[in-house]
Amino acid sequence: MSEVKFETVEQKASYGIGLQMGQQLAGSGLEGLNVDAIAAGIATALVGDMPAIEVDEINNALQELHTRGEAARQELAKAAAADGEAFLADNALRSEVTVLESGLQYEVLTEGTGEIPTADKQVRVHYHGELTDGTVFDSSVSRGQPAEFPVTGVIQGWVQALQMMPVGSKWKLYIPQDLAYGERGAGAAIPPFAALVFEVELLAIL
Repeated sequence: MSEVKFETVEQKASYGIGLQMGQQLAGSGLEGLNVDAIAAGIATALVGDMPAIEVDEINNALQELHTRGEAARQELAKAAAADGEAFLADNALRSEVTVLESGLQYEVLTEGTGEIPTADKQVRVHYHGELTDGTVFDSSVSRGQPAEFPVTGVIQGWVQALQMMPVGSKWKLYIPQDLAYGERGAGAAIPPFAALVFEVELLAIL
């Protein structure tokens, strides 16, 4: 690629538009996209030239990529579901882990002695979230900033646990996919059907 300068307002704005388009494409789930071909398509549209290939051929190719992407997502979802079930089955055998009827598992790391929040309360917590393979997807601890939210404004695994935790407690939660984000997942960080692991410290009821 030849050196591109970003000196004028038009050049900077053009780069920003391209950057936004690239970010959208990167999050689209389409695999194998060709940067040069994308640039050629943009150039064709901007100067008003005729497309280099037929529209039907373009649509067929796009449909094929979407089909491949959906198949890949389904395979990842199946793998995540199987991994989560196996992880939770093994984890349930540990003596320090309590398993609720709902499937939620928890381990008390620190015993709190404060009030237990009810469903109508807001809470302040520190948390550290991981997938079952140890991949960190979110952490208020890393940010150094506690989170505040309604007890019922989070995933069901949290809703259940928070209403059992005295203030000052620190628990480790092992959350089945159906008490987490289920089939929809959560962005790129949490795949569909993923079981989740959280360390949760209940700091205060607001």
